[in-house]
Amino acid sequence: MYQIASPSSFRALTCSQCPCPPVVLQPPGSWVTHALHTKMPSVSPKVTNSYIQGPTDIPLLDKTVGQCLEETVERFPDREALVFCRDGVRKTFAQFKEEVDQAAAGLLALGLRKGDRLGMWGPNKYEWVLMQFATAQAGIILVSVNPAYQASELEFVLRKVGCKALVFPNQFKTQKYYDVLKQSCPELEKCSPGGIKSKRLPDLSIVIMCDSKLPGTFHMNEVMQAGDSSHLKQLRAVQQTLSCNEPINIQFTSGTTGSPKGATLSHRNIVNNANLVGLRLGITGQEIRCGLPAPLYHCLASVGGCMVMALHGTSCIFSSPGFEGKALLEAVSREKCSFLLGTPTMFIDMLSQPDFDSYDLSTLRGGIIGGSSVPPEIMKTIITKMHMPALVVAYGTTENSPVTFMGFPDDSIDQRTETVGYIFPHTEAKIEDPETGQSVPLNTPGELQIRGYCVMLGYWNDPAKTSEVITAEGWYKTGDIGVLNEHGYCKIVGRCKDMIIRGGENIYPAELEQFLHTHPKVEEVQVVGVKDSRMGEEICACIRLRAGQDCTKEEIKAFCKGKVGSQSSVSFLTSIPSGCWGLIQKHKLKEQMEKHLQL
Repeated sequence: MYQIASPSSFRALTCSQCPCPPVVLQPPGSWVTHALHTKMPSVSPKVTNSYIQGPTDIPLLDKTVGQCLEETVERFPDREALVFCRDGVRKTFAQFKEEVDQAAAGLLALGLRKGDRLGMWGPNKYEWVLMQFATAQAGIILVSVNPAYQASELEFVLRKVGCKALVFPNQFKTQKYYDVLKQSCPELEKCSPGGIKSKRLPDLSIVIMCDSKLPGTFHMNEVMQAGDSSHLKQLRAVQQTLSCNEPINIQFTSGTTGSPKGATLSHRNIVNNANLVGLRLGITGQEIRCGLPAPLYHCLASVGGCMVMALHGTSCIFSSPGFEGKALLEAVSREKCSFLLGTPTMFIDMLSQPDFDSYDLSTLRGGIIGGSSVPPEIMKTIITKMHMPALVVAYGTTENSPVTFMGFPDDSIDQRTETVGYIFPHTEAKIEDPETGQSVPLNTPGELQIRGYCVMLGYWNDPAKTSEVITAEGWYKTGDIGVLNEHGYCKIVGRCKDMIIRGGENIYPAELEQFLHTHPKVEEVQVVGVKDSRMGEEICACIRLRAGQDCTKEEIKAFCKGKVGSQSSVSFLTSIPSGCWGLIQKHKLKEQMEKHLQL
């Protein structure tokens, strides 16, 4: 177990490649058992620039994913590692490790080799996590494919990374995966399993189905049985060659501003990020049951959930293949979950369930909320109504493995509702004016940039896009507008691309959204900029009301008068556009509003 940092370890932190003055850290006032917590008093009055570096007294781990899992299995062999409620799947750490090795040996038996890419395409199923760790054991690079991708999107990502294998279930909701793949690979039906020859997908040779066997595919059971003692021996030999600095996962960005980009992460990236998440939450070694409604193709679940499991021995509880608020409440009650990881939309949906008060949530203690901005009123409601006093906000990006800022369980309510927390260890952050490239004063908005162990290796096979976001000095440009305060805590006020420029004035949607959430009739709100011939852009507030409430546009405008900038347009919606797991899609909302307003 790591030792808590001593007060003497706090010192002036400087960046050798940054002109910013040092941030002076004073000894903390109190500690949390097991948690790496520092209470940050005011910085020196001479500090005017927005730069901070996290503590470095906690050593980084130079381990592979497989090594971490093996160590945790030795500590907690009989503890439950995974529960998939809808499918009736339960695995202890020992059972899971045995099946991971079988699957890894099976992949080698099928002809996959270290460095090959395997795509995992589908909802939250046991096979997803099985492939996540089996590929890591064999040095195969896992490609996380959005389960909502249609033929053109799927074809793009498979060609971009040269996927040799693809794994998916038969169907999820209306998505028939085999049929979608056939649109890009019509040869599939006439090929033998493992012998696919596709004109449009030249690298693809192996297709594995989780729960069916259709022409040209292997069933997952066949993969599990394919490996013999020679393949297990081959697996051990491969593991001896693995380096923690090698790529292990490719996660594609949303592609809202162009084609999706494949952020490539190493063992070292995700192992250390997951380790630090667990340490900051203070859950190391404890028997924690964590509800995971977030999608596995997203870093929040695959790293913040499953990798934390592999490092700290937590149990991951999946209530359903896709997010269902009612199913998650049932799982929390039945499985006695103590932590939850999800997006604001997911928590709002749970709170909106008509029978919410009938569920026993007494075992909940806390969790992580992230993926989009969290209005303070929503945060306070979750903490009180869901009995989650240790709930914290986490901020990150896929390209940063993902978490770079995160709160502490005993932070003040203001710190946890007004900021995204404090910088992670071994991580640097600075805020610059995106136009001038100059560092901004404290409490001043600018583009947040990150440097450290967490920064991705780059976008797969795309050096041009990589150089656009990672500077020669190693800084990753997040594209997010942040504000760093005198205590070292960060507030995210929007995306650079979402910032509204109204008559030359910069307006940050997150600030307006947080204010509108204080209206008693508002359930959910998103603010976007819409085209305006005179002002360039105008403000449009898109509001979903609480059940049974009525409200007028005039009432909303009156509520804002004298407090925040007036909304030129207010629209009431029955739903806010989001991805299949609750990630808000502002670009679609903007398009929808401009069409509705005939702009």
